Amino acid sequence: METRFTGFRAALDEVSASSSGGFPFLLCYGITFLLTGMLAFFLPREVSALIAMFQGGVALPAALWLEKRMGTTRLSEDNPLKQLSGMIAMSQGLAIPFLIVIYSTDPGQIPVTMAGLGGVHFLPYAWLHRTRIYSFLAGAVAIGAFALVLALQGQSFSYILLWVSACYLIAAPLVLRHARSFQPAAAD
Repeated sequence: METRFTGFRAALDEVSASSSGGFPFLLCYGITFLLTGMLAFFLPREVSALIAMFQGGVALPAALWLEKRMGTTRLSEDNPLKQLSGMIAMSQGLAIPFLIVIYSTDPGQIPVTMAGLGGVHFLPYAWLHRTRIYSFLAGAVAIGAFALVLALQGQSFSYILLWVSACYLIAAPLVLRHARSFQPAAAD
């Protein structure tokens, strides 16, 4: 089987270029966390926690649609990092049972738990996309949410969701700019 990849660096470049560095996902999840955080000021805690847990049901399809609309290159079938990239992307899904346990014991802890899981999820992207942006994002989301819990305690729920949204929305254009450096040059 012939492969078009001449090296590991080319495979990494294609992963970053094909996903716009994760921009569509940060943007869409940033927006849904923003809306969830605003709703949490008005809705009961249990309802807000459920919305927070499952806002990805809106964000994920929107991000996939946006990624396709952005017209970036598609990840090749023979890219040796395709499977790893997919596993990293889907890893958070394994936390759903954990979130259900947290929800059943204290729905008020859903935002800080999700922020911690988000931080863990983003850290491998620093390596995959070769940028410290994801390292800073991982730390900012997780440590910032923890700091908000310490400072605001029971009042931190909505503010954590807004913090996560702000972190994602700040990181989104930064990762997009970084990913564009890996896009193939247009043919003249």
